[in-house]
Amino acid sequence: MREKLAAQLFTLRNELKKDFVGTLKEVKKMGWSAVQIDGLHGNDPKEISVVMREIGLRAAGMHVGLERMKHDLEAVLEEGRLFDTKDIICHSLPDSLQNEEGYRSVRSDLLAVSEKVTSLGYRVGYHNHDFEFHTELDGRYALDYVLELDPQRPIYAEIDTYWVKKADLDPLTYIQKYANRMPILHLKDMTSDGRKYFAEIGSGIIDFAPIVRWGEANGVEWYAVEQDYCPGSPMDSLASSLEYLTKRMPLIEG
Repeated sequence: MREKLAAQLFTLRNELKKDFVGTLKEVKKMGWSAVQIDGLHGNDPKEISVVMREIGLRAAGMHVGLERMKHDLEAVLEEGRLFDTKDIICHSLPDSLQNEEGYRSVRSDLLAVSEKVTSLGYRVGYHNHDFEFHTELDGRYALDYVLELDPQRPIYAEIDTYWVKKADLDPLTYIQKYANRMPILHLKDMTSDGRKYFAEIGSGIIDFAPIVRWGEANGVEWYAVEQDYCPGSPMDSLASSLEYLTKRMPLIEG
């Protein structure tokens, strides 16, 4: 399972702005086999894709803004081709879309993108935060509304364990409705001190063993580890999370 672990590069956004290639090499040296792309910070995708192939880092999907999906789709698909990944995931929404009208337009836009790219072998996904649980549409959470299955134009789930927990729901229970519809699962922990803040995997209150066991039985292809904000070095945080998951793998897989 270790080969399915990916470092979400949003965690390292400040380091990448200073030295993108050097940061990728450090991630590989740390022991990660893949990264999830979250913007290139002005770097040429062709050059970055060459570096990733040279050092042996795979791409576990790309986080892409909804506006890029709508208005720069050809370039997005070319980046997917260069990075050899078929997953393009809408990573967040502006405040202006976090309401009933906004979610209806978001679903419509994602369906339109899916209709264009599904036949080409790409998958359109949506990554949640907790705000999608603050609005209901047609008696459902906005997240469930956006992700409602359309077999011809699928929108894949990319559920984030921390944000589900932040919404006072149980991550293991919640993800089960997306069995075989979630190629990428975001692993993110929450502090145990009552602050409900971001934490290194294994240092917080979320039990990841049953979550990963469920993922292995229900079509998860990548486990992307992300920490939005770190108390110290983001590199150290990723190293801590990787060490925990690596040590726990025998228990998880058993």
